[in-house]
Amino acid sequence: MTTTLASAVKPRAEDSFAITFAPLSLEEIYAKSDDPANGAVVIMSGVVRNQTDGKSVIALEYQAYEPMALRIFYQIAADIRLSISDVNRVVIHHRTGRLQVGEISVLVAVGCPHRSEAFEACQYAIDTLKHNAPIWKKEHWEDGSSCWVSIGACETSGENC
Repeated sequence: MTTTLASAVKPRAEDSFAITFAPLSLEEIYAKSDDPANGAVVIMSGVVRNQTDGKSVIALEYQAYEPMALRIFYQIAADIRLSISDVNRVVIHHRTGRLQVGEISVLVAVGCPHRSEAFEACQYAIDTLKHNAPIWKKEHWEDGSSCWVSIGACETSGENC
């Protein structure tokens, strides 16, 4: 699968895409990805963990360039459908703002007639989102320091991350 942004892709009515400050709900995402023709719904849930490379994390902060991020989400769904013809639903929702340990930061769900295609499509969606979507993550650590992970800008007490 290849992502290209040569032309604007319109989202399908049966799919759901969002960048939101509101907490994400597994039940809501499952309902949006469900379809009577599905034999499988695969959901990937990204959760704020309490450490990175042995350093205690207390929170993550996400920022996004929403118009472009949504275009990337639409393109991901279009690319999935180009390679897997029987995908019924694609759902991609991502949080912004400050999230505490244990909170869900991203939910990706794909509904298909068969599980192998659903797993393949879901993995493609999250991997491509992480590489292409303009969404940045700042880690806040227990010692009071913080660092923008995806764009390399650091905010610590004068030190580099």
